[in-house]
Amino acid sequence: MKYVDEFRDREKAEALIREINTVVAGIDLARHRPINIMEVCGGHTHSIFRYGLEGMLPKEIELIHGPGCPVCVLPMGRVDDCVAIAERPEVIFTTFGDAMRVPGSKKSLMQAKAAGADVRMVYSPMDALALARKNPGREVVFFALGFETTMPSTALTVLQAEAEGVRNFSLFCNHITIVPTIKAILDSPDLQLDGFLGPGHVSMVTGTAPYQFIARHYRRPLVVAGFEPLDILQSIWMVLKQIRDGRAEVENQYARIVSDAGNAAALAAVGRVYELREFFEWRGLGSIDHSGVRLRAAYAHFDAEKRFAIPNVTIADPSSCQCGEVLKGVIKPWQCKMFGGACNPETPLGALMVSSEGACAAHYQYGGVQRRMGVA
Repeated sequence: MKYVDEFRDREKAEALIREINTVVAGIDLARHRPINIMEVCGGHTHSIFRYGLEGMLPKEIELIHGPGCPVCVLPMGRVDDCVAIAERPEVIFTTFGDAMRVPGSKKSLMQAKAAGADVRMVYSPMDALALARKNPGREVVFFALGFETTMPSTALTVLQAEAEGVRNFSLFCNHITIVPTIKAILDSPDLQLDGFLGPGHVSMVTGTAPYQFIARHYRRPLVVAGFEPLDILQSIWMVLKQIRDGRAEVENQYARIVSDAGNAAALAAVGRVYELREFFEWRGLGSIDHSGVRLRAAYAHFDAEKRFAIPNVTIADPSSCQCGEVLKGVIKPWQCKMFGGACNPETPLGALMVSSEGACAAHYQYGGVQRRMGVA
């Protein structure tokens, strides 16, 4: 298929649903409990809600919405650190738009901006570097966050700044890695997962090889999936076939974009600029070993954490917010007692209601409030 409409073809979707039903009928496990499949990526969660895929699947399949939204897993203390940097008078603090409204313990970056901090939305780290060139008397800080998908662009920006000798540019680095996260989920006693839809965008950079431990050690199938409706349905069908056949393999449905080896140039830039942190704090998941990166010593002069004093305090989420349970897949967004009421896109209590990839925001946008109220 060549055009996007072909990946949204109703007849093909119905054919895939029939095939999924046939495969499910041959899985003994489905007679005893739901088959739990986690989509790791927030982009998949958004597509599932947008196209109503959950409602098309047989009742024996339970989709679990994973922690693949990097804005959503940012702990409250790191937001407070952002605000502390942004409120310094010499700083221009730059960030992607979906991080502007993530709540800290006292305020968000948007509220800091409203109070006078120079916080600016950018579309890439190169935009931040351009601001640094234009404002040599100011310190320009870029809020670097995201999984392996966005790590290369930030790394290449650091290398460009180094080549140009730009010294008033730095990163507040919050990049995170996908593999330790999946391992932490698999080791969690709260969940019983039978298979995974692997992240398409991350895998475009990393390739499929890093997921082999899921199949070999944990004996769970993983299928790297694209983001269109037919991509997701086909990937679910592929996972189910593995479960039916007693296989546990890493398969690549998204082969038109993802290669097994990944993007060599992107991986080289990442390896040159970053090193793994000993641990990193995740909202809802706690501290996970080697799950984040920082700048290597050779590029430490671009590290905002070394350039500025920050609180660096761990702060618990409000007790009323159940973002952690949603992130781990323990509950659905609409099962949170705050969902659609005190927590909504206008007044979010948690990050999952802020980001466009957050499960709560996607569920709210595509009818989750009606479901919670018993309308749907």
